Amino acid sequence: MIKKVFRTHDVPREDRFDLWRELVGHTHAPLQLESEHSADFQASQEVLTLGDVTIWPTTFTPVRYVRTAKLVRASDPETVHVSLPIRGTLRGSHGDHEKTCGPGTFCVLDTSRPISLMSGDGDHPHTGIGLEVPKVLLPPTRHHMVSLTSVHFTEQEGFGALLGQLMRSVAWDTGTYGLADAERLGTIAADLLSAMFAHALEAERSLAPETRKRTLILRIRAFIRQNLNDPLLTPSMVAAVHHISLSSLHRLFQGEDLPVAAWIRHQRLERARRDLTDPALRHETIHEIAARWGFSRAADFTRAFRTHYGMPPRDCRHRAFGLQVETHC
Repeated sequence: MIKKVFRTHDVPREDRFDLWRELVGHTHAPLQLESEHSADFQASQEVLTLGDVTIWPTTFTPVRYVRTAKLVRASDPETVHVSLPIRGTLRGSHGDHEKTCGPGTFCVLDTSRPISLMSGDGDHPHTGIGLEVPKVLLPPTRHHMVSLTSVHFTEQEGFGALLGQLMRSVAWDTGTYGLADAERLGTIAADLLSAMFAHALEAERSLAPETRKRTLILRIRAFIRQNLNDPLLTPSMVAAVHHISLSSLHRLFQGEDLPVAAWIRHQRLERARRDLTDPALRHETIHEIAARWGFSRAADFTRAFRTHYGMPPRDCRHRAFGLQVETHC
């Protein structure tokens, strides 16, 4: 994916605050900035372009951002901005509504309305992840932004949990994704945000069918990952928990890389391989690791592992710990 990096220590001290104002204006929308630390301002930001969507992990000295009605009239990119604080709080006001967002909560801002936002606690820098999505990608919830900006959204459950996981993964593990993944990740982010908004508006049924399908798949994948250690995790169980038929579940995964049963097995094998090659878990037996990831029968695990990786789990572990084997893990 396309990534642009900005760090204040790369520029002269006297230019840092003005350059930060300019960068934020390009990334989000034109803003007025006020800070008691402007003479020694420090910030870093990575802007990750995902098609029409951007995600930007950032850390900066406490600052107040103000978007006046005049600035809105002069330039409105028609986007929704979502900030996820990681360290520090955001205190903002949209019109008469005020809200405080701490770690684990989403601060939703509308570029089409005036805003005042104070970030950071005292002299401590603020760290967070920003998500910028054009409103045109958020039908039909785009017409309810006045009410949505006052809703308390968290990443503790539901679509908020999925959106938070995606934002953190993209922001902190960019090496996992290639240029070809960028647009798809942007689509997923927009779909999850739209679904989170629609759920809050009790209008989930109004989502486009393709959006409902993609968000359901994401919820199912998240459920599977959280329950890989359960030997009873099967496609039938997954279908029942999500209140769909087994045949509907299989149809959902027809366009995916793997059928649902194969995807469950792949995820279990990947977790087992990771633990087998972890020096901190060297004291655990192969059977203990296999059982932790849903393989109750040692023979079944060995056969599945050999088929998937071309070698038995014992050889994989030996190679990881520096022992000589003929095959490679």
